[in-house]
Amino acid sequence: MTEKMRIEEIIVVEGKDDTKRLQQFVDADTIETNGSALSEDTLEKISHAEQVRGVIIFTDPDFSGEKIRKQITEVVPTAKHAFISRKKGEPKNAGGSLGVEHADKEAIIGALKNVSTPKQTEFTSEIEIEDLIYFGLIAGNCAKKRRELLGEKLNIGYTNGKQLKKRLTMFQIEKDTFIQAMKDILKDEQNDRI
Repeated sequence: MTEKMRIEEIIVVEGKDDTKRLQQFVDADTIETNGSALSEDTLEKISHAEQVRGVIIFTDPDFSGEKIRKQITEVVPTAKHAFISRKKGEPKNAGGSLGVEHADKEAIIGALKNVSTPKQTEFTSEIEIEDLIYFGLIAGNCAKKRRELLGEKLNIGYTNGKQLKKRLTMFQIEKDTFIQAMKDILKDEQNDRI
């Protein structure tokens, strides 16, 4: 039997199924939010966990998961973030909901090895809304797909067009890094059309 990856921080997930799935592949403790309406008690637990061992937020790649992530970040701005793509969180059976509980070992281990931490220092992003429009991240047929790919490439997760600039700033993504990631994405798009 292979030894499981040990995670020191406490991982915040949405429910029991997420905990079960994670514990198949990693040795870690979790706090379950049990839905997107976080109680004061749950937020206090998460805040205390951050002070004692650190916290990794690992919620589903959907609207509810983003809502939970945002609520926790307001209370615990130093929390780390692990992300899986929407594709990696798709259920195997039709009708199931998107989630961490559907991710395979590779996706889970990859997400936990590539956690992102919002920086607490003052950061002024050089990435402008015009850059997001130029690269087709806000409007157009490919905008959503490009945001998904960008979030995966930069380990910052998927976000909608309105929140993208804020997410890039939160994780202090430099303009050069952003431009290179977008060039890679556009190059891959071109290659897929050939």
